[in-house]
Amino acid sequence: MTTGNSYQGIFMRLAALLTTCTLAASLLVGCGDNGTTGGTPTTGAAAGQNTAKKLKIAVIPKGTTSPYWKAVHAGAQKAADELAATQPIEIIWKGSLKEDQSAEEISVVEDMFTLRVDAIVLAPNNADALAGVVDEAAQKKIPTIIIDSAVKSDKYTSFVATDNKKGGYMGGKELAKELGGKGKIIMLRYQEGSASTGEREQGAIDALKESPGIELTNINKYGGATQDQCVKAAENLLAPYKNPDGTLSIDGIFCPNLTTTYGVLLVLQDMKIAGKVKFVGFDSSPELVAGLKADQINALVVQNPINMGYLGVKTAVDAINGKNPPRNVDTGVTLVTRDNMNSPEAQEVLDPPVAKYLKE
Repeated sequence: MTTGNSYQGIFMRLAALLTTCTLAASLLVGCGDNGTTGGTPTTGAAAGQNTAKKLKIAVIPKGTTSPYWKAVHAGAQKAADELAATQPIEIIWKGSLKEDQSAEEISVVEDMFTLRVDAIVLAPNNADALAGVVDEAAQKKIPTIIIDSAVKSDKYTSFVATDNKKGGYMGGKELAKELGGKGKIIMLRYQEGSASTGEREQGAIDALKESPGIELTNINKYGGATQDQCVKAAENLLAPYKNPDGTLSIDGIFCPNLTTTYGVLLVLQDMKIAGKVKFVGFDSSPELVAGLKADQINALVVQNPINMGYLGVKTAVDAINGKNPPRNVDTGVTLVTRDNMNSPEAQEVLDPPVAKYLKE
């Protein structure tokens, strides 16, 4: 009887211990269901949250004051916004104030090395001067996407830009057409060392030379990086061709960028002869669009800066993620005249929706 009671006590203690272990196991399974050791997570990606690493992409323009670069910034932000659901991106927008400050732009790139950005989207303001930091970025294994203007280095990942020679050629052909294939032409170039505008200038020259009746009278003067410099240069360029009656002894003018085009327009307006000479420019701004509408400019060759910023960042993300982006990406160019300026295609580039993407 005593031995039976002893066994009964042992069995009761074993049963209690088994119950405790079963309860503990249930609790562990419950914890796993809450996302720690198993089951279906309720936090992180499965709960709709993005757990991907945030990428830091530096977007460095030639300068920061032009409306053109604000549109590039808007395009970069557009890409970041679109990718946010699957790949969070921080756009670091920084550049020199003016487009002729190569030392400052180099310093900005070097700052991005210190910040350990994942990629750089760079518009070199001088093809030679910026080559060294592009080489250095490659050594540091930082993908570098060159936008807008070429650099004298082959160490970049992709070149995302307007086909500048094509754009210049389109402008030159239009100017020759406006002149009926004959007349004296002058050009106000942008600045030495700028690869993009150099290609536009050469493209226009190539097109104009196809018309035997066209005489390239003065095509070697440079405007400069700022609006004030371009106005002064335009005054100096036009002064020798001013007739006693106020007209000009030349027939056509070509300009390769926003500041040169606007500088010449302002001088022609000041001389009261805007619209009296055939004039083809490059890029867009409210003032240039008004000049086009008023027949003071015959045509504008217009880039797509929003698309350039957008494709620059998208290409950078592809490079970061180990994809093999194209070596060259064409962002598009449009010839806009008074006849087609109200078309949807022209309006998209004449008035890019910057405010839609930049919350300033």
